[in-house]
Amino acid sequence: MRVFGFAGWSGSGKTTLVERLIPQLRAKGLVVSLVKHAHHEFDIDEAGKDSHRHREAGCQEVLVTSAVRWALMHELRGAPELSLDAALAQLSPCDLALVEGFKSAAIPKLEVYRAGVGKSMLHPGDPNIVAVATDGPLVTPLPVFDLSDIAPIAAFIVARAESRAVP
Repeated sequence: MRVFGFAGWSGSGKTTLVERLIPQLRAKGLVVSLVKHAHHEFDIDEAGKDSHRHREAGCQEVLVTSAVRWALMHELRGAPELSLDAALAQLSPCDLALVEGFKSAAIPKLEVYRAGVGKSMLHPGDPNIVAVATDGPLVTPLPVFDLSDIAPIAAFIVARAESRAVP
């Protein structure tokens, strides 16, 4: 599995960029998966649905499946949060795993930066950031991409993604 990450402040456009990159990467014949780190409690299940009721009743895991998709919900119930490697190990085999969040992970990352967000750039303090995608002029020793120019960003990611053995 090859891994590449995205870093940036909330509101910088990470999710939108990743959403636009996935079709480009798929067009190159790659099987693409994604690990997204949430900094808060989240729920993908709806209150009142059977799966939610079973999870709330105490199930450690609830797997919901249909002819279209399946989803596995796992309650930590006090256990530690997954590391990036543990999260990657949960994925089915793929060519490229994109990672959004996990800011401190030692993987190559693209910083998504917009001056309008009003925050400082991350890359001076993170040696794993290997390029920046932005919506305006920027002076940095790193490669800089225009946020709207998806094809070169996709090519860069394919070239710089790091092979990673997953347990």
